[in-house]
Amino acid sequence: MRIMSWNVNGLRACVRKGSFTPWLRRARATIVGLQEVRAKGSQLPPEAQPKGWHAHFADAERPGYSGVGMLSRIEPDEVRTTLGVSRFDREGRVQLARFGRLRVANIYFPNGNGKNRDNSRVPYKLEFYARVFEVLQRYRRAGQRVLVMGDFNTAHRPIDLARPRQNKQTSGFLPEERAELDRWLRAGWVDTFRAFEPGAGHYSWWSQRSGARERNVGWRIDYVLASPSAMKFVRGASIERHVQGSDHCPVSVAIDPEVLGAGLSNPRDAMHRQERQTLCH
Repeated sequence: MRIMSWNVNGLRACVRKGSFTPWLRRARATIVGLQEVRAKGSQLPPEAQPKGWHAHFADAERPGYSGVGMLSRIEPDEVRTTLGVSRFDREGRVQLARFGRLRVANIYFPNGNGKNRDNSRVPYKLEFYARVFEVLQRYRRAGQRVLVMGDFNTAHRPIDLARPRQNKQTSGFLPEERAELDRWLRAGWVDTFRAFEPGAGHYSWWSQRSGARERNVGWRIDYVLASPSAMKFVRGASIERHVQGSDHCPVSVAIDPEVLGAGLSNPRDAMHRQERQTLCH
């Protein structure tokens, strides 16, 4: 089955551009995590919550800001949307969904730039990272297989952005931000894309100025990380660079349905059944 993540940079805008619905139809995903939704669930058009999908959204207190969403072909056992820290929870950045033994964390990590691009939000960003790490480690210790996906707002290594030398003082490539990702990997988390693709030139975000996307001058800041117990089931990972509609593109993993554990229906059967129901409507 495929599990996908996409920072849509405004879900309503992505739908209006005619990008979201065709992509969702072609993707044949089982679980989709969305970041930077920028709208409450009640404000979203029907196309953002299509038939045949279980839809769940978590919005920020501030209108038009942040927000995450999850669409799944199989119903989650639970979805949590808080980290237990109000200054984080009010920004609508977290969904922690459980599907049997699999825990899927859909996270929109903060940008450290601040209002004046002065890196003033970097301490907040690193504290958010630390809190998410703590919560997810707890799930790992409880025996859950964990995937954490989303916009991490950090390029880990020089190979993960087109111009590392020019961005050493830019939030998203600061030493302390990269060190935080180092800490995650030392703790056993696996960067699924790098497990399959060691080469350069693979990015998931491009500036909307100066034709950066056409010239592939980008950053790889969208990830799917896997706990060791989940990584055993991962069969592939990809960056969907061809998908338009946002300044980010989707990233995904292919994973054996056995990751869900015993007692759950085959997600492929559920997907096909719901597709037939949708066609009947």
